Parts: sequence; structure tokens; C-alpha cells
Amino acid sequence: MAERPPSAAVLVLHGGYETGLAPPPPGVMNLPGLRMLPIARAVARAVRPAPGIRVRRVRYSHRGWNGARQDPMRDVVRDLDALRSEAGDIPVVLLGHSMGARAALHAAGHPLVRSVVGLAPWCPPGDPVTQLAGRDVVLLHSTRDRVTSPQATQSLTARARRAGARTCLVTIRDSDHAMLRRAPSWHRLTADLVRGLLGLGPLPDAVTAALELPVDASAADGTMALDSLPAGPGRRALRGMPRT
Repeated sequence: MAERPPSAAVLVLHGGYETGLAPPPPGVMNLPGLRMLPIARAVARAVRPAPGIRVRRVRYSHRGWNGARQDPMRDVVRDLDALRSEAGDIPVVLLGHSMGARAALHAAGHPLVRSVVGLAPWCPPGDPVTQLAGRDVVLLHSTRDRVTSPQATQSLTARARRAGARTCLVTIRDSDHAMLRRAPSWHRLTADLVRGLLGLGPLPDAVTAALELPVDASAADGTMALDSLPAGPGRRALRGMPRT
């Protein structure tokens, strides 16, 4: 039986390398892809009550960003174009880690993209932000990341807000770039954010407030620590989130 066209979609983008023309290795040999599996599953569970939402991983042609080629971004646009041909103008959330988050940010100007969730994103200072206008952009970064810069991520949130995006940065202490330390917190937070950005439930109040900041707000104004997120009415700061 043919798969029905989705009513919304989440495209999941794993990390990679600065350079690398070879395709990603298959299966368990693709460690960046393997790391995103439990996150993709958590998101799929979170959106399951709503019919017709597709959660799908983007398959890369090459394992690296490769400078001006921006190969992963091209792969994302390819999948977005295919979705549009299949299902029309449905809302899409791009969910990426590291290089995958950079690809998501670069591809966010596509007409289907409504939101970007970036995990430990790779945000070089000169990367463009005008394509993020009108999008919700929520970025998560460990304060102890030694691979990508949480400071660069914070700077991007302010630049993108000035360009017309609605942005927020959530910092996660005592974690790492691979999101292995405090993994359950990364998984639950990501799932709740995607669910909220698709309109299937509430976002944490502090995240909503950050997304509504004026364009001239400082980078610090839109930044919050995971452990300081206030509880909303009748619930914890994030659904099922342990305070650790």
C-alpha cells in the first residue's frame, strides 16, 4: 500500500565533517547518524497522537560540508522539494545536530520550512541569516561543548532575530557535543520543542517569551539555561523532564 501524503513533516539531519566527499558509511558505522536515532524516535513518539506527521531522516550524498558546495544543505533542499511535490505546502520542522543543524539553518528559506531545531549547531560567524526571516529557530547547546561554539550559537540567535526570525537558545550544563551526558534531557527537550513548534502542545513559557522578543533584543535576552526553565501551569518546565 502506498504511503499517504503527510500533513506535516520533521526532517532529521545528523552531523558530519567539515570536509569529506565520500558518502556516509552504512548502518552502525555511521556514528553521527546512529546518535540521532533515539532523538528521532523520541520525536516520533511525541507527534504520534497527531495523524499524518512524517518523521524522516535525510540521507546525505557526502559525509562533509565541503565548503561552498554545502552538500548537506543541497540534500535537505532535495528532500523538501520532493515533499512539496508529494504533499503540497505542508509545514516542516528541520531538526539537525552539528553539521546537520548548519544544513537546516541554511535550508530554512525553503517555502515548506516553518521552524528549525538545532542541537549543538555549527554556526560559523559569517553564515547567512536572512533566510531565517519568519521562522522559529530554537537552538540547544552544551556550555561545555568543545567541538562547536555555544558563543557562536548565541551570536547567531541575535543576528537571526534582527533579520526577522523568532529565536531562542537553551543552554545545557554538564553535557557535551555528542549529547551523551544528560542524553535523556536532550531527547525529551527536543521532542517537546518539535511537538510545540508543530502546534501539538505548549512550548515552555520561557521559550515562547524568547520567540516573541523584539528584533533589537540582546543575545542574552533570548538565552536561558535548561535547568532554570520555569514550570508552566500544572506541569513541569518540560514534560517529564527531570531536574538534574
